[in-house]
Amino acid sequence: MARTIIVGLDGSLESRAAAEWAAREAALRQEPVKLLNVRPPVPEAMAQAPLLGAETHRHWSERIPREAAEGLRLRHPGVEVTTEQRAGTAAEVLLEAARDAELLVLGSRALSGPAGFLIGSVGQSVVAHAEVPVILVRAGEQAADEHVKDPVGIPSAATGFRPVVLGLDTDSPDDTVITFGFEEAGRRGAALTVVTGWNLPLSYGYSLAAGVDLREDFAREQAAALTEALLPWREKYPDVKVTEVSRFGSPANHLIDAARDASLVVVGRRVRRSPFGVHIGAVAHAVMHHATAPVAVVAHD
Repeated sequence: MARTIIVGLDGSLESRAAAEWAAREAALRQEPVKLLNVRPPVPEAMAQAPLLGAETHRHWSERIPREAAEGLRLRHPGVEVTTEQRAGTAAEVLLEAARDAELLVLGSRALSGPAGFLIGSVGQSVVAHAEVPVILVRAGEQAADEHVKDPVGIPSAATGFRPVVLGLDTDSPDDTVITFGFEEAGRRGAALTVVTGWNLPLSYGYSLAAGVDLREDFAREQAAALTEALLPWREKYPDVKVTEVSRFGSPANHLIDAARDASLVVVGRRVRRSPFGVHIGAVAHAVMHHATAPVAVVAHD
């Protein structure tokens, strides 16, 4: 039985963009979508008000997933769309629902201009604790944004997908993250760009002081490590065209740059069992806030 793609829907533009992304992904995967709306508890004073009581609040909040689902069914007739509404704290409800989900899709609100995106406290908490991949979609994201432009330079959803970008730590490559990147590229018939960033070791300074410049040797070693890490996956997914990018400098900056021409960016997040605090990781945190493409944060041990 197919597992469900769950969307956290609150009626905002970014959550509606997340729902559209989820429907497109569901069509690729042939899986159903569930729109989950979390209804916060109604304050006692509001519950007793004649025009703003609990029943009125429930009526208006129920319209959000119902109307969104109707629109998705019209635009994506092959996708099964259901709705659910639960009362409680948003982060807790979303995390509970995600336990049996395939993916959890959330919206990401744009900051001023293209400088970055805002992942609110709910989103950050969910990303930090979810054990299924969490997809973050910016407000205004459209299908055409994920495709290459047509021959005359016009955005079009009828052309091929832009590359999927995968951030990889060659010191500890994780099978779950790599598999997700290759699978997403394969579903889209897209190329996969695998990006790793590195810095020179502290010992490099001593070598340079001795008149020996080992930068080129170290760069070759890093590129070779990336190639070696990907070799089993190239053999497993022979139809996915892979481009390897190994560069000096911040991995996050390189991923953010690559995201400008990507349909999806995939980063890993190490699972931490502690229920306290928000632990995402520096690279994933930076990409979540600044990548212009949808971001998949994949938890791994």
